[in-house]
Amino acid sequence: QVQLVESGGGLVQPGGSLRLSCAASRFIFINTITMGWYRQAPGKERELVAAITRTGGSTNYADSVKGRFTISRVNAKNTVTLQMNSLKPEDTAVYYCNTNGTVWGKNFDYWGQGTQVTVSS
Repeated sequence: QVQLVESGGGLVQPGGSLRLSCAASRFIFINTITMGWYRQAPGKERELVAAITRTGGSTNYADSVKGRFTISRVNAKNTVTLQMNSLKPEDTAVYYCNTNGTVWGKNFDYWGQGTQVTVSS
């Protein structure tokens, strides 16, 4: 059962921009506590890129992306987006959407299938 659907990855030149989107089912979205984007480059561990709380009132960013990336929620579309500007080759990775929360007292933690972002000239 697919809970998260990601889109927006691709190839971009250094200095360019991409916008990633992660759509969740309405049920999952309204029960989410935190939704975020992680990335994993070849040979490296998966790392948090950015996260946002249910209300959107609190965000968290990796130091390496602060000032360049913006995470936001589009509640009407059950979607979280990651706007990535001033991209660098070191941003190249597979980007994964994650959501966690609680439903009927049980915790859930779902991952998207991943979308490739390649920054290269």
